[in-house]
Amino acid sequence: MSQLRGPTSAGPPGPVAVHGAPPEVRAWAHALGTAVAGLLTMLVIATLGLWAAGAADLPGGAFPSVVAATVVVAAGGSVGLSGDAGVLAQAHANLDAVPLSVTLAGALVTSAVFLLPLRHRAVAGTGELLGRIARTAVCWLVLLLLLALASSHDFRITVGNDLADQLGAELGATPVIGFRADVPATLGVGLLWVLALLVLTFLISRRAPLSPRLLHFQDSVRPPAFAMLLTLLAYAAIGLVIGIVELFARGDPARTFAVIFLGLPNLAWMALGIGTGGGWVGHVDKAIGLPVPPALDQVLRTRGQRTLDLNSLSAYDGRVWLLVAVAAVVLLAAAFVAAVRSPARRPAWRHAVEMAVALALTLFTVGLLTRISASFGLSLIGVGDLGGGLGNAVTLDPQLLRLVGVGLLWGLVTGFLGSLLARRVRHPGEVPAPQRPREP
Repeated sequence: MSQLRGPTSAGPPGPVAVHGAPPEVRAWAHALGTAVAGLLTMLVIATLGLWAAGAADLPGGAFPSVVAATVVVAAGGSVGLSGDAGVLAQAHANLDAVPLSVTLAGALVTSAVFLLPLRHRAVAGTGELLGRIARTAVCWLVLLLLLALASSHDFRITVGNDLADQLGAELGATPVIGFRADVPATLGVGLLWVLALLVLTFLISRRAPLSPRLLHFQDSVRPPAFAMLLTLLAYAAIGLVIGIVELFARGDPARTFAVIFLGLPNLAWMALGIGTGGGWVGHVDKAIGLPVPPALDQVLRTRGQRTLDLNSLSAYDGRVWLLVAVAAVVLLAAAFVAAVRSPARRPAWRHAVEMAVALALTLFTVGLLTRISASFGLSLIGVGDLGGGLGNAVTLDPQLLRLVGVGLLWGLVTGFLGSLLARRVRHPGEVPAPQRPREP
């Protein structure tokens, strides 16, 4: 033992020297690693998407700031736009949209890394779990603060006419637009975002240990929660396949990659809501300019606010009714998985209720995450949209009550049918009945 411990006159005690850092240091290192892995993944996805969208060519070395701002928004933060065009003119802008490709990638990686040291345990103390969550949240907020401080830049806007640009400069009306992260709002909402993510991790994953007080909730919460995760990932995968097909069909890789790396779940999860009978209300001043479904672009570019649902989209493309069939298949499969992961002999009506609540909450969240509000304009002495058609506006708001209603209806039906289909399948932990020996 003396050879193993080494000299007793110097150095840390033997157990620490042999086994490495103290547990508290290892816990903080893992928390920091979790936060770094999640935010680094978001930075990579945002960089690829913005590069494909052409943001690398922005003047003044703005690309790193734009990437940082995109990650801040994807992590629940707030980035505000500001416009200034001098004394005689005004520039106005606002942007409220979540790049869900960045959000989804970061959430999946953060959850996976967070669960690594817990994956072989079934039960853990409440204090230990709260400590792990708190340390991860602290590390997340520190890194998010650094990104928020880097999310700042100003751009000078030209109106496309040399004489107009020169006259604007003489009159003090050169338009400038910039963006700044709202640091307090970013840290506040970012804290709620990471806490909600870690709570959902425990609600969904069977690899996540629970405290003894919460064990009786896992059979009723985890199966439908896991079914909803499967549903969202299945729609994202379907959207990815369609995007790859579109990539070869249209031959416009840059814009297609931009959608895939920035807004793929935005479109895919809206397809889930529309396929179940939900709707959004919105308007677009001009063509969207991205490889989105043409029917969506045509509906939103009509005059005034329009409802985006099965009826309005089918007027331009009858194939939109296939979304109903896709929703039926995916949701029934998810309900079947939830029923199989639940205890045997659970009543079908209870599966139906659990699935209804889970799907209603999921569609409600999808509606909140997919809303868009964006505008930009330039006016002189309160008149116009100046600048060669620089003005544009996009709005898209979910019909939340409608989404919740169809979620309840589809959840009841698919949950009941999924339970019936799962009755002949062996459930986890179920002990098969012993077979009677055959009489000679």
